[in-house]
Amino acid sequence: MTTVDPEASALPAALAEPTVRVRRGWIALLFSANLGVWMAFFTPIQILLPNQVAAIAPDNKETSLAWAMGFGALVAIVANPLAGAFSDRTTLARGRRHVWTVGGAILGAISLVVLAQQDTILGVTLAWVAAQACFNAMLAALTAALPDRVPVDQRGGVSGWAGIPQALGLVIGAVLVTTVFTGNREGYLAVAVAVLVLGLPFAFLTRDDPLPRGHRPPFSFGGLIRGMWISPRRYPDFAWAWGTRFLVQVGNALGTLYLLYFLEDGVHYADPEGGLLILILLYTAGMMATAVVAGRLSDRSGRRKVFVVWSGVIMAVAALLLAIWPVWPAATVAAVLLGAGYGAYLAVDAALITQVLPAATSRGQDLGVINIANSAPQALGPFAAAWIVVYLGGYPTLYAATAAVTLLGSVLVRKIRSVP
Repeated sequence: MTTVDPEASALPAALAEPTVRVRRGWIALLFSANLGVWMAFFTPIQILLPNQVAAIAPDNKETSLAWAMGFGALVAIVANPLAGAFSDRTTLARGRRHVWTVGGAILGAISLVVLAQQDTILGVTLAWVAAQACFNAMLAALTAALPDRVPVDQRGGVSGWAGIPQALGLVIGAVLVTTVFTGNREGYLAVAVAVLVLGLPFAFLTRDDPLPRGHRPPFSFGGLIRGMWISPRRYPDFAWAWGTRFLVQVGNALGTLYLLYFLEDGVHYADPEGGLLILILLYTAGMMATAVVAGRLSDRSGRRKVFVVWSGVIMAVAALLLAIWPVWPAATVAAVLLGAGYGAYLAVDAALITQVLPAATSRGQDLGVINIANSAPQALGPFAAAWIVVYLGGYPTLYAATAAVTLLGSVLVRKIRSVP
């Protein structure tokens, strides 16, 4: 039975635990905003940046791409929790989150336009760093919408809808930049427009509860930095949630960042870009088939951990297929399995995480710390993957490592005690 804190009724709406279920229109707008921001992240990472880097430095493309994406991910590690912390303290009359969504979308789109003009690795890296900072500010605000607005018994299903754009955004982005806007510069411009069209309606058309100044957490730069560290001793379940998310995302980064090069150099597929699009479509189909279903099942059962464990097992099996049989038919099967496992994982794990947050006053910052577990692997992944491919046996070793890390991360979720 859920107990009610007598002091909770005195909290402003911005800090109170939500009790009113969100409607389909709200979910659709959140879905759209997430679609825009994930298009902005993954279309460059999977297609535009590899092509741009290969054109600039064809003889050193793996290492050059690792530097560009690695530095971008390092900035994301800082930008996401900082933006979350500042949104926690924003006291505008129109609300505390949406201003970060709008600012991140507009400045991020400008950064993509600048990125499209670069013809040096340094220029690519700096422009991608700026884009990562802006889009992570946008993502921090969108992520906080889940605990801000959605009741616990609806979060699995809503998390499923919010998670699908991670794959669907790449599909739509890939179609845009490989079949509609075939030039790399035109591709960047198309993604910049898409993030504005898809992302801004959520900020303009949904409610964002304002934070009264009297409830604003005290601010100091020292306190802000200290807030990035959440004690595992005081909040062990939060620490385990962070660790499991980090490991699964390391596995995801190892398995996906070099897919284009894997198709070129490992599978020797005749049309690598076309093959990548097919794999992305299959991955997305698998993800869409499981994300909302798994989320709703976890809502109804009240259990989260069993879904996380089995989703990790499915993803590990997919990676082992690529390690053992680096051929096109195995890659198509692996794409479906990986999407199915990752869809279930994202929906349920996102709901689980909102149930172990330390405090309502720091939801944005705490989710930003969780998002470090998403972005840090994007920094480590390119370097680790390049090192494995070049020095430790190539793509079979890379995907065997993907399977091991993913399985470990999903199994460790059993250490969480406060959520069944």
